Amino acid sequence: MPNRIQRNRVDRGRRGLLKAAAACATTVITPPVFSATAISAREENVRELAFYGLHTGESLRTPYWEEGHYLPEALEAVDFILRDHRSSEVKRIDPGLLDLLWAMQQRVPGQGTFHVISGYRSPSTNEALRAASGGIAKYSLHKVGKAIDIRLPGTPTRRLKQVAVVLKRGGVGYYPESDFVHVDTGRVRYW
Repeated sequence: MPNRIQRNRVDRGRRGLLKAAAACATTVITPPVFSATAISAREENVRELAFYGLHTGESLRTPYWEEGHYLPEALEAVDFILRDHRSSEVKRIDPGLLDLLWAMQQRVPGQGTFHVISGYRSPSTNEALRAASGGIAKYSLHKVGKAIDIRLPGTPTRRLKQVAVVLKRGGVGYYPESDFVHVDTGRVRYW
């Protein structure tokens, strides 16, 4: 038969377990959102992205960064797939934008393919879109290869927006009615 000291230790252990269980029961479980520094501690030696151009039907999956260096041929391939699909003009895409997309992808399930609504936009395309509809910025960062409008199948656009906002690496526009998110490497702002 256990003595009084042993019974007391068991009782305290049970009380501690009950307190811990009660604390867990009141905890709200939310999807994880990691800070920008959390990802840098686990960055890999290779960063890869995949794109599907919704207007062209073209696909690209490529490592664009290895061992601390951007891969010039891969950047050229990305520039091409993110070209202005209306005029076929190609512009250098900001590698920081690719890093932003990669960081976003690390914070959502799976390693899916970004569906691209709009990457680079030539000045003439941007003006034509501005004339046809509201909401297109005159000085859009699309015109300088620093913005992209995307979806990531399997990830709700609301979740993509939340991840981009947490990263604080540029502008984030959320368009739930059109089911896409705009991200850019300009100043931090949200709409």
